[in-house]
Formats: sequence, structure tokens, C-alpha cells
Amino acid sequence: MKNKLLKCAATLALAGLCIAASAQRYRGVIDKSVAIVGNEMISLSDVEAQVQAMRAQGVPANRCDILENMMQTKLLIAQARIDSLTVSTDQVNAQLDQYMAEMTTRAGGEDELAEYLGKPIYKLRQEWRTQIEEQTLAQQEQSEIAKNLPDLTPYDVKQFLDTADVASLPVVPIKYQMSQICIYPDREAAAIAVKERLLNIRERIINGERFATLARLYSEDPGSARKGGELGMASKTIFWPAFSDAAMSLKPGTISQIVETPDGFHIIEVLEKKGDMFNARHILIRPSYTLADQEKAFQRLDSLRTAILDSTITFEAAARFYSEDAPTRTNGGQMADPHTGSAYFEIDQLKPQDYAAIQDLQIGEISEPIASLDNEGRDGNLVYKIVRLDKIVPAHTATFESDYTDLLAQVQQEKVNVAIRKFLDDKIESSYIIIDPLFGDCEFSRKGWSAKIRKDD
Repeated sequence: MKNKLLKCAATLALAGLCIAASAQRYRGVIDKSVAIVGNEMISLSDVEAQVQAMRAQGVPANRCDILENMMQTKLLIAQARIDSLTVSTDQVNAQLDQYMAEMTTRAGGEDELAEYLGKPIYKLRQEWRTQIEEQTLAQQEQSEIAKNLPDLTPYDVKQFLDTADVASLPVVPIKYQMSQICIYPDREAAAIAVKERLLNIRERIINGERFATLARLYSEDPGSARKGGELGMASKTIFWPAFSDAAMSLKPGTISQIVETPDGFHIIEVLEKKGDMFNARHILIRPSYTLADQEKAFQRLDSLRTAILDSTITFEAAARFYSEDAPTRTNGGQMADPHTGSAYFEIDQLKPQDYAAIQDLQIGEISEPIASLDNEGRDGNLVYKIVRLDKIVPAHTATFESDYTDLLAQVQQEKVNVAIRKFLDDKIESSYIIIDPLFGDCEFSRKGWSAKIRKDD
């Protein structure tokens, strides 16, 4: 149901109520300034917020490491301002809106979020906007450092290979290149059947049956079905637009007409609305297909496979004329990762059904017809296909000849890391920095910090 959200550290803010108590336990101090970096101050509560966020995610939290990372970020921000780097207001607003939507959804509303964190919404927005702006500036400064490095040449990559420990070289996993011919089941007939079912369910609700009871019986959204179809108070931005638009147009207690999203077909009952948030129940039903649909598609695919094996038609021509998958049809059936555009797939990038079909094939062989899934919607839509295994790249240690691009990226990243480390070491040496003795026992990764610890009289 939910769109992919910006990956913010949402648990950071939700840990806010624990800060004072946790800080009090940390050497008996409630809150204080523990570091000054140039004109920027870092408080103990800032450190404790990150401690709680990491613990909430099951990640070990070391206060010394956290403080060091925060101080390094402050150094990058200071240089970004010297370099007159700026952040896009539209980009910050978009990220902030996404973050606010996620946080209010988790808390159950703006009032609940403000009460839980002990701060008014306007104050939370100010703090989170500052965090997003600083994170963006720090990232931009790192990009600026990288941009000023000289371009790498094949000689640099060769020199890296000659001097690197073999054990440190990347291992390239086995990769597959494949082509496919796809046929979809009769989606229109299946959609009509789903709509008829939902219309019948909707009529039963209008005639007095409980929406929640029917959601438990019929909804195919397992997360909400066991709760009577209830989704909980959430921002409209986290749902498919068609779903949100329908829900926001309803009065509480009314039942929507059938709504189609990439997940399937829904009917919706809105329970409550607050601004841009709503709590709703829904019943989701996805199109289903019969064995007759599969047999019909398999017969057609088997005929195409036979014609290809008999050289009556090439695989590429058959894909262009008969495949119903638009992204691969125009390329003669060649498959490509929708996220990267690469024609090579690692095992964990393949649909399980596709990997099962090609794992025992030799190069150039074509699978029997299979049922698989495409890349549409949350879980993918049913599709029938035959798959040809075009190429296998065995797992191997990266080499100059076959993996130059991967090695170039690794060398480039190492050069960037070295440059950023040098930048930070130089800035620690030349910047006004004071670290509270509270962190005097820390073993920082950069020795320069130790000289900045304030000595108590």
C-alpha cells in the first residue's frame, strides 16, 4: 500500500523523550555543551538522541564515535559555507514534508506527535529542517572535495591492482544475461471478475454487514485484513495517489466506489480525517487467474519455443512480434534491471521463478514456459514467459580486463576517502575546537581531537 519513502532516521525524533533520562544516567549530567566546532555547538542531548536512535534500530551505540561523527559533520558544514554552497529550498521542503508525513503517521497525528516529543509542531519542523539542511550541506562539501580530484586513468587502476592485496580486491558474483518472451493472462476478464466481487461486498456492507468483518474474510492485504482492514491514521502522501484521492474525498462512514491502484482493486471506508491525514479501512482484492488461462498461455509459448528451436523464427523476432512485455519487446526480449539498466543480473536480483527456470540451462538454451511476476505494483503482476540464457559471467576476483568499470569506481572511492580524511585532519589542526572533559577518555579515530579536549583547572 505504501509508496517508497525517503529513508530518514525517523527513530531519532521518536527517541527524544528518553534523552533527558538517558543523559542523566550518563555520568549524572542532564545536558550541557560537550563540543564547540568553530561557531557550532554540540550538546549532550544531541549525542544522546543519536544513541537512542541507534539502540532503537538494534545498532550498538558508542558515544565517542557518535560525537566524533558529529564534529566531523560540523567541519564539513563550515567549509561548505566558506565555499558558498547552498541547498535547494524545494529539495529541503520536499524531504521535510516526507519526513513529517512519516513521523505523524507513526505517532497517529500531529497533536500526538507534539505531545509525545514534548515540543510544538512548528519547533519540530524548525529542528528537522536544520538537520536536513546540514546533512545536505555536508554531503555537498564531500562532493566538492571529490570534484576537485584529478580524473583517474587506466594507469591509476593498473597501479592499484599492482599494489593492492589480492584479498582486498572485490569479488564479482556470478551474473546472468537473459532474454524473455512474455504473455499476460486476460487481465480485462480478471479485472471484471474482481470488480463484480467487490461490488457484491460493497452492497453487503451498505445493507448492514460490518466492513471490518468482511475485510477479515476477503481482503488480500494481510497487514490490514487481520485488523478489519484498518490502516491507522496516516498521511495521504504515503499511499498511491488514486487511493489517497478517493479516501480524502469521502465523508467518514461512507463507502467508496471501486478504486484501482497498482496493488489491485479496493473499496474504502474512511473512519477519521485530520488535515492531510486519514484513518481508513479497505478491502483489497487482486485479479486472479484460472488454470485455463495458464494452459492457453503455455500452449502459445510452447509453440513459439518450438518455432525458435526449429529456426523458423529467431528469438529476437519472436520477442518483437509476440511478446507482451513492452520494456523488453523492443530490445528483442533482452532483460535489463529496471533500477540500474544493466543487462546482467546477480542471483538475488532475479525473481525466484526466473532463476529456477534458468539455473540448469546451458548458454543459448530456452526454458519451458513458466509462471512468473513482472516489476509492476508492490508484488508484481502474474506473467507467463519463456526465458533464454544468453550469457553467464562466473564469480571471480575483479580483473583489469573484465571489470575495469568496477575497479575504477573502487579506486575513485578510495581516492575520495583519502582526500576527505586529509581535509578533516587539516581542519582539526587549524580550527577552533573545544571538547568537554566528559569525553576525555575517548579513543577517537583521529588523533588530532585529543589535543582539543579542554583541561579542567
